[in-house]
Amino acid sequence: MFPRVPDEHKEGKPLIPNGLGVVYVLFTTVYLFLLYFLGIVKPVNGVSAPLTLAVCILFGGFMGLLDDWMDLKWRYKAFMPLIAALPLMYLAQVQQLRTSIMLPLVGVIEFSNAYYFVLIPLIVMIVTNAVNQLGGLNGLETICPAIILAGLFGMSELISHSYTLMLGPLLFWIVLAVFNVRGKIFVGNVGSFAIGMTIASFAVITDLKLGLLVSILPYVFNSSLILLTIFFVRKKAVVSFDGKKLVSDHRRSLITLITFGRQLTELQVVAAISLVVAVFTVLAAIIELV
Repeated sequence: MFPRVPDEHKEGKPLIPNGLGVVYVLFTTVYLFLLYFLGIVKPVNGVSAPLTLAVCILFGGFMGLLDDWMDLKWRYKAFMPLIAALPLMYLAQVQQLRTSIMLPLVGVIEFSNAYYFVLIPLIVMIVTNAVNQLGGLNGLETICPAIILAGLFGMSELISHSYTLMLGPLLFWIVLAVFNVRGKIFVGNVGSFAIGMTIASFAVITDLKLGLLVSILPYVFNSSLILLTIFFVRKKAVVSFDGKKLVSDHRRSLITLITFGRQLTELQVVAAISLVVAVFTVLAAIIELV
């Protein structure tokens, strides 16, 4: 049913089913619709959080499918998530979500209406694209987002009590992560865009802006490295595979930074990056809960 693509970092380059992220999109949409129709999560001021989240995830999946089919250029992919920000902007206004953010050592920053029309679109655009850019290794596109989702899930349970929204999606994404890290499936762009949209949308709906900001920092660092080298050096990040281990001779992404001058297995690289994401997610939870 799914197209097979070679696993570039496995001996013999076996063909692996790609695009299994579409299953996550379908399951999550059904789960969120059931939350609405069964009345488990009630609408606030006439706006339903499950339906809003479902619309955002559906658009993320659709955008990923377009990229898988048409190989969209980055100048299009960068701004397409702005469309998915529209239902979040409406929900935030109608439900009168907090438009300020408390930063440690800085204090409260009030954005007022700029939060709805500027900050929310930026959150969706940056997070979705940043999550999509950190991939290429088995488990990297699934384990790291699962760590952030689990962190946001825990924060929402203690702060906003909206954890029901993420229970189904998180559990199903973990199932996909198990198969992905074992090299049995690829989630594809449809999966990475959908999960990036999930993280951004859930953080906005549950008002976990600071938690998202801190936990997503490794992704932002990776994207910054990639974009700076493309703009100034005109070269892409490339990691070499000798049949058993990965190595790089430059530092143009988080992956090549970790493998620069040292040979590591694919699993070791994924574990190292996952550990970095976990540290920042724990730090985000501590800052958010204090």
